[in-house]
Amino acid sequence: MANFFDPVKTPDWKIAQAAEKKMKKIYELRDELGLKQAEVYPYGHFVGKLDYKSILSRFEDQPLGKYVNVTAITPTPLGEGKSTTTIGLLEGLGKIGKRPIGAIRQPSGGPTFNIKGSAAGGGLSQCVPLTEFSLGLTGDIDAITNAHNLAMVALTSRIQHEFNYTDSVLEKKKIKRLDIDPRNVTIGWAMDFSAQALREIIIGLGDRMNGFMMKSGFQISVSSEIMAILAISTDLKDFRNRIGKMIVAYDKKANPITTHDLEVDGAMTALLSKVIYPNLIQTLEGQPVLVHAGPFANIALGQSSVIADYIGLKLGEYHVTESGFGADIGFEKFWNLKCRYSGLEPDCSVLVATVRALKMHGGGPKVVPGKTLDEAYTKKNMHLVEKGLKNLCAHIDIIKRSGIQPVVCINYFHTDDDEEIDLIKRSAEAMGVRVAVAKHWLKGGEGAVELAEAVVDACEDKHRFKYLYDDNISLNSKIELIAKEIYGATGVKYTDAAVKKLDTIQGHPEFKYFGACMAKTHLSLSHDPSWKGKPKGWILPVNDILLYRGAGLAVPVAGDVKLMPGTASDPAYRNIDVDIRTGLVTGLF
Repeated sequence: MANFFDPVKTPDWKIAQAAEKKMKKIYELRDELGLKQAEVYPYGHFVGKLDYKSILSRFEDQPLGKYVNVTAITPTPLGEGKSTTTIGLLEGLGKIGKRPIGAIRQPSGGPTFNIKGSAAGGGLSQCVPLTEFSLGLTGDIDAITNAHNLAMVALTSRIQHEFNYTDSVLEKKKIKRLDIDPRNVTIGWAMDFSAQALREIIIGLGDRMNGFMMKSGFQISVSSEIMAILAISTDLKDFRNRIGKMIVAYDKKANPITTHDLEVDGAMTALLSKVIYPNLIQTLEGQPVLVHAGPFANIALGQSSVIADYIGLKLGEYHVTESGFGADIGFEKFWNLKCRYSGLEPDCSVLVATVRALKMHGGGPKVVPGKTLDEAYTKKNMHLVEKGLKNLCAHIDIIKRSGIQPVVCINYFHTDDDEEIDLIKRSAEAMGVRVAVAKHWLKGGEGAVELAEAVVDACEDKHRFKYLYDDNISLNSKIELIAKEIYGATGVKYTDAAVKKLDTIQGHPEFKYFGACMAKTHLSLSHDPSWKGKPKGWILPVNDILLYRGAGLAVPVAGDVKLMPGTASDPAYRNIDVDIRTGLVTGLF
């Protein structure tokens, strides 16, 4: 569609704008997928929402396609092209005559306006329309932000009224006293930007009509429990039920206070009623792409939705879904959490690796977003690549533990040396896995044919998919297994606060068997982002444990990870603008 562009010389947004002139209209995608007019709700000419209920009912007897997950090794802060590879694989599968469908996560405004960009892919391996995809799409994240903040409005106003009025006055106002403990509020406010200045705030300053004064703070919207609920819900009834179970605080006897107790769960679901429908866009080469749920597997679930996967597996021969960051967090959550919720088993996992990341893990100079890469990353250096292979091997082992064989995708950068590529290929093949060199960024689907053929071949392998742990083991056992078997830690150390929460969770008949959704840096196999390669002889520190009752998850917080990222000194928003002659958005990547 846009193969006449040289991506080395042409910004992604210019490639996307050129491609958008030749995009399939939403009704063309609908017809190609065999959907009825009433099953696709258009949002303009090129974006639509899908009536999942009608589609899944009508295609109930359709056999499932092959299920492919895309993950990666531990990335540099720049990212290693996992979304780009997901899109490229779809284009490559299309090139060899298959009918693929993808499922990716909606980009957060945080990275879009900060360092990483919009996660639309890049070069000739992008999804389009880029502007709509990057700047809100159909409003799902805005709705999640509003629903999350409505829960906080309900909570803070209830605290204010209970503090200001006697029981008799509350009774007249038909307000039930919940006896909320303002020192034990479990959520804050949400905003979909990287706003470090709002991590910790004081609210309710002024007189008593301004609310109860207490400590609060913001998290980025995509880390909200609502986003995790969206990713794992199977229908609107399930979604509504889970929203009502969300714990927002505890009373003074340490009993949980939920959105249902605040009588706000219905209104929250009303705000979210269209969010449950997956979004439909396309690759540069016209393959359908479903966009549903959000990113950040380091602080959230980081998976596209179960509903999107159900649809993709019914409508396509191959359904390709991505997981956030490296296999240690994104794939681990896909494997042990998302697959449990969905009941689906993957046929193949693609592990994205780059020369750049391996050089970093081999001791290369620090990679700093916004700064020019050291020439160690753009010139041949076999020593750094060889030393960094330990990280690749660790991620191959992680995927093998699930019972499936990974396909290692060497995501080719135009500065890579053939000898460096050959070293990576030989090392991965020595571990008994398939390897493909992919040039999708440079050549689109044509450059991903080798990868597509390797994936098709791998999907025919016989495998025995197995979870890392049984559901019925204790939470601390789950955390320890993940720490030792996945991250390579020698053990786990809890703070006193984390021990208290762990004891409470494990002593509760409902919470004790919740899944462990780890919050950990994505820049290392360990909790410390400065430890590269495959760290040894370290202990995982767990500083806190959050409880997501609606999602059925316990969230152990390891190290100094934040639920609200920060904005860097050279953010992407400095380059984004609108061409006043055409009205087109420029500078997105």
